[in-house]
Amino acid sequence: MDPVTSALLRSWEWRAEVFIPLLLFGVVYTLGWRTLRAKGSRLANGWRLVSYWTGIAIIVLALLSPIETLSGQFFFMHMIQHLLLVMLAPPLLLLANPMPFLVWGLPPTLRRPVAGLLARLLRRNGPFRGYLRTATNPGIAWMLFVAFLIGWHDPGAYTATLRSELVHDLEHLSFFFTAMLYWWHAVGAAPLLHRPLSRPARIAYVIAVIPPNMFLGVVLAFAGQVIYTYYETVPRVWGIDPISDQTIGGIIMWVPGSMMYIIAVLILTARWLEGEESKPPLPFSKWATDERMIAPGLEK
Repeated sequence: MDPVTSALLRSWEWRAEVFIPLLLFGVVYTLGWRTLRAKGSRLANGWRLVSYWTGIAIIVLALLSPIETLSGQFFFMHMIQHLLLVMLAPPLLLLANPMPFLVWGLPPTLRRPVAGLLARLLRRNGPFRGYLRTATNPGIAWMLFVAFLIGWHDPGAYTATLRSELVHDLEHLSFFFTAMLYWWHAVGAAPLLHRPLSRPARIAYVIAVIPPNMFLGVVLAFAGQVIYTYYETVPRVWGIDPISDQTIGGIIMWVPGSMMYIIAVLILTARWLEGEESKPPLPFSKWATDERMIAPGLEK
């Protein structure tokens, strides 16, 4: 292995402001999971604990591993980083339904005041809950998610993230938190501030993100010139020129990126169909009418 590649692959960044909060959230979640498990709660399934820690591990991989260093050298590595932060970590964290576990993981001296504060803020007819419900409705969540996804790929904004660590961190935070807001509606995790979306509505909600994501990926993959000229100013390694790098990055966003949403749609569809199959069949007197036999679905 050549020295440059070896140095890049060994360039882990142990940033305390990233690692310590992630470790703290993981420990508190685990303590809450153990407490609820001991109480016999059905929420405390083993797969939830695995899902939560997998989500944390993916964030560590995205922000502290050589992927972070390589994102300054390669556009396609930056796209892999975004995929991890937007399409993998948030749904895994939310599938773990973290809110109750994080509350139960606090020491008793903190748990009671925190639970009381949450109860007051989120009470059914309280003003704060009303404002929060309005600001986080599914339509706004979808628009924010798509706006930040496309907006940060503007050449000026994107170049600013590569030239300033502060702007780069802001980009990651905005990607992650808008993704958490978006996937919160798709997953249906606590707190339940809105009427839960039906299965068909969740499927449509996830599908609606695929066209803008694919469009952005296709534009980047088939661009005839380098859009992000910053990558022309950095040393190239592994024999990948800037235009090939950009093409690979566009394909990653277009194909694997879109596949993440398609997989989510398939899972939601399978769970919806399972629910439909579990419903009791219509009695003979309901489905065997002349109207249903002649024009099923059109009878009055």
